[in-house]
Formats: sequence, C-alpha cells, structure tokens
Amino acid sequence: MANTQAEIPIESSTVTSNSNVSSQPNNPLSRKLNKILETRLDNDKEMLEALKALSVFFTENSLRTRRNLRGDIERRSLTINEDFARIFQEVKEELESVHEDVQDMSTCCEEMTSRLKVQCDCLHLYIIQIESEANMEGILCVLNISCLEDLYLRILSRVKQIHEDVKILLRTNQQTAGLEIMEQMAVLQETSYEQLYRWAQNECRGLTQETCDISPVLTQAMEALQDRPVLYKYTLDEFGTARRCAVVRGFIDALTRGGPGGTPRPIEMHSHDPLRYVGDMLAWLHQATASEKEHLEALLKQVTLQDLEDNMQEVVGHITEGVCRPLKVRIEQVIVAEPGAVLLYKLSNLLKFYHHTISSIIGTSVASLLMTIEEMHLLSKKMFFNSLSLHASRLMDKVELPPADLGPTASITQTLSLLREVLTSHDSSVVPLDARQADFAQVLSCILDPLLQLCTVSASNLGTADMASYMVNSLYVMKTTLALFEFTDKRLEMLEFQIEAHLDTLINEQASYVLTRAGLSYIYNCVQQHSTEQIYLQEPNIEKLVCRAYAEVYSALNNPNNGYKDPETLLPRTPQQVQTLLS
Repeated sequence: MANTQAEIPIESSTVTSNSNVSSQPNNPLSRKLNKILETRLDNDKEMLEALKALSVFFTENSLRTRRNLRGDIERRSLTINEDFARIFQEVKEELESVHEDVQDMSTCCEEMTSRLKVQCDCLHLYIIQIESEANMEGILCVLNISCLEDLYLRILSRVKQIHEDVKILLRTNQQTAGLEIMEQMAVLQETSYEQLYRWAQNECRGLTQETCDISPVLTQAMEALQDRPVLYKYTLDEFGTARRCAVVRGFIDALTRGGPGGTPRPIEMHSHDPLRYVGDMLAWLHQATASEKEHLEALLKQVTLQDLEDNMQEVVGHITEGVCRPLKVRIEQVIVAEPGAVLLYKLSNLLKFYHHTISSIIGTSVASLLMTIEEMHLLSKKMFFNSLSLHASRLMDKVELPPADLGPTASITQTLSLLREVLTSHDSSVVPLDARQADFAQVLSCILDPLLQLCTVSASNLGTADMASYMVNSLYVMKTTLALFEFTDKRLEMLEFQIEAHLDTLINEQASYVLTRAGLSYIYNCVQQHSTEQIYLQEPNIEKLVCRAYAEVYSALNNPNNGYKDPETLLPRTPQQVQTLLS
C-alpha cells in the first residue's frame, strides 16, 4: 500500500504536468511525449526484436542493472564482433589455402597444355608430311623410320596416363578443369587411334608375300588397338584377307610351278600316282597352316583379350578357306576315277590322318578346310565300301566250282589277297585306334561274309566228305590270312568253330567208310542199338573211332550172355593188336 500511495502522487503530478504541457502545444518536450505515447509497439518489429534480444541477458529490472545496461550492451556487442573477426580469420586462411591450390593447379595445367601443344604440333607436322606424299612408296619410306607409329603409340600411352591422373582430379572440386582435360585427351586419343588403325591396316594389306615378316611396331599397334574392338577386328580381317591371297597363290604355284628354281617339282607332275598326289597336297597345306598360325601368333603375341584363341581360330580358318575349292576338285577327280579298293582305302586313311593333324593346329572342326578334308574322307570311304560290295556281288554272279583237289578256288584266293592288302594298309594307318577298329569290323563284314556264302554255294553240289574237305581247306586259308592282323579274335574264333564242325563231318564220313570196308559197319550198328552206352569222341580221330568200334564188337562177341560160341574164330585179334596195327 505504501508503494501504491507513493506512485499515485507521481501519476497525479504527471497528469498535472501533462495538462500543463498540453496547454503549451509548441513545447518540444510535449511533442516528444505525445509521440512516445502514441507509438504502438505491436507494429514496430525492430523494437520487438531489440526487446527480445535484451530479454536474453537483461533478466532483472533494478537500478543497478538499468545503470549498467549500456555497458552490458556494449560488451556483448564487442564479444560478438570478436567472434566474427575470429571466424572470418579462419575463412580467410581457408580461402588463401584454396587460392594456393588453384595457383598450383593452374601452373600444372599450363605445363600440361604446353606439353600437349608441343605434341599436337609435332603430330600435325607428321600428318601434313604424310598427306603430302604422292605415292605409297613414299608413305612406306616415312613409316620405315619408325617415327610416326612410335609417336602414335607414345601419345596413346601418355593419354592413358593422363586419363588416370584426371580421375584423381575429378574427385576434387576441380571437376570443370578435369572434364576439359579429359575432353581434349579424348579428341587426341581418337585421332591417334584413327591414324594408328590406318597405318596398321596398310601394313597388313601389304603382307601378301609367301614369307611374312611381322614387325615389332605392328605387334605393338595390335596391342594398342585392342582397346577399340571395331578397329582391332577390321585390322585383323585385313591381315586374314592378305594372308588368304598369299596362301591361295602359294598353293597354285606349288601345284603348277613348283618351288624356286623348280625344286621341289610341281605337285601336278605326280597326278599319275594318286596316293602321292593327294599326300603332297595335304602335306603342303599342313605346313602352310602351321606357318600361318605362327604368323598370327607373332602378330597378336601382346594382345590380352579373353577370346583371343577364338579369334585366332577364326582367322586361320578364314586364311585357309581359299584353298578348299582347288583341293576338293583335285581329290574328287582322283576318287571318282576309281583307282581300286586298296588305294581308296589308303586315301581314306590319309585324309583322316591329315584331318586329325590339321585340326590340332586350327583348333576347331568348323573351319572350311577341315570340313572339305572330312567330306573327301567320307567320299573315299564310301567309294571304298562300294568297291568291296561290287566285288562281292561279282563273286556271287558267277559261282566258281571247287577244283579237283578240293582246295580254295581262284576267286577265294584273289579275294583273300585283296583282303590282305586292305588289312595291311589298315595296320599301317595312323588313324586313332577306335576308328580303325570300327573300320576293320565293317571291312570284314563286306569281304568275309560274302566269301563264306560263296564257299557254301560252291560246295552245294559236292558229296558230304568232299564238301567238308573243301570247306575245311577254304576256311583254313581264311583263318591263316586273318591270323596275321589285329582285331580278328572274334572272326578267328568263328572260323575255328566252323572248321571243327566240318572236320567232325569229314571224320565221321571217313570212319564210316573204313568200317564199311572192314566189314564192321553193320555189326557195329547192331551193337550200338543194344548198348546203353553211347560213344562220343573228344578228339576227332579215325583210328580211335575204328579201334573203339572194334573193341565194342569184340566185347559183345566175348560176352557169355550173348551166347556166341568160339568167338576167337570170329575175331582172332584183340583190340590192343588192332590198335597197334592202326597206329
């Protein structure tokens, strides 16, 4: 209440004073007071912000704080300015560091730009020099000094290194500078690749001689071009085309002109000898294929592509494709001329051998050369078996009667001679073992089966003993022929069974004849009818059969149960005596 009462007089005095002041409208103090009283704080944003800021540190309204308010505000302002100055100093130092980095980068870029300008100027001079040459000889003369291509290769190597360095620059804030450098390097790189491709293509286009010299610079160029697959492939195709022309020309020259100075002689000179003729052609192609593989390996020895082996197989196949047509025409002429079954079989084995050998070089079976050789192999093999079938049909068309001595006929002897020649060439063949075994079975079926049938038909009109003798003689000749060769075990076993069967028949006939002549046949049959024990011989032998029959009759006569009187007068000799006489 005391404070309230103390404030009332102040307000009254103020009102009194204001009323006195209001009575004086021209008083400056009156105007200021009126202005203050008329001010609305809600619309004065600056005043509100100031009061908010003041409320942060002016928390107590007292006489001391009001007196120190100005000093507090000034100290707070000083602290804020000091913090600002400190932070600005840090920013200034960072900017100075960035400025130094930019200066260093600018210096480095200037050095790089000047070096690139020198290289570009040098390249430009070389390009102008090359384009000013009037003929290819002049161009090759310039290239042979190994300046231009070396320059291209050095530029490409340097550009790649710059690309790697610029990648580091792109990780910083200087991406614009890095992108500009990369753009300039890309233009220079593409120009170098284009010029290097043209040079390599021109080099490959000139490799049409029989002797192919792959320069180290061309090898390096192929290594560089592998980063541009399209240019790399075009260059490789150009090399393949050039070498294909060289191989075709070399093959034709080997056929018609021979070697340098006529040595070796032209292959066509041996066309009268089919086996040597075909063998010489295939041997030349084998050597040429191996040489072209070596040339290609020298060209691509520094290339590191994953599918390099497939590329090499494709190129070698393309190089050797040109000789397929002349090779096929000549081999077909030999085969169609029907040189005989034996020669056809030798040609088939020869073609199979070179197919296997050349495929180990090319590495793929889809190459045109290998397909041509395989086609000729199948053709010769087909003609060979057709020849055998024709020979067998001719044997059956005119069946030859057995000779008087019941030995093999001339047809059998000739056919076995043919079989012997075929099997001899088969044993000397270098074809893989499984393929040889399959061919062997087919050869025996084509020759031996018709021959056995021929023997049966020839002996059909003979007596039993003569037929057995003729069959044994013929089968024995077949057996002795086959015994000299491999893969004949099954056939030998079959022939042995047939020989034994015919020998049994022959022995039985001979034994019957001897028993009849000795007067024991009828008696022996009667004894056999009343005997419970049957006689079986483990080994076919006429003496044993006669002795056994005599022993059976002798035993029956001397048996008391049979009631024969004086059997000694009927058969005076004992079985042991008969066996001694026959042995």
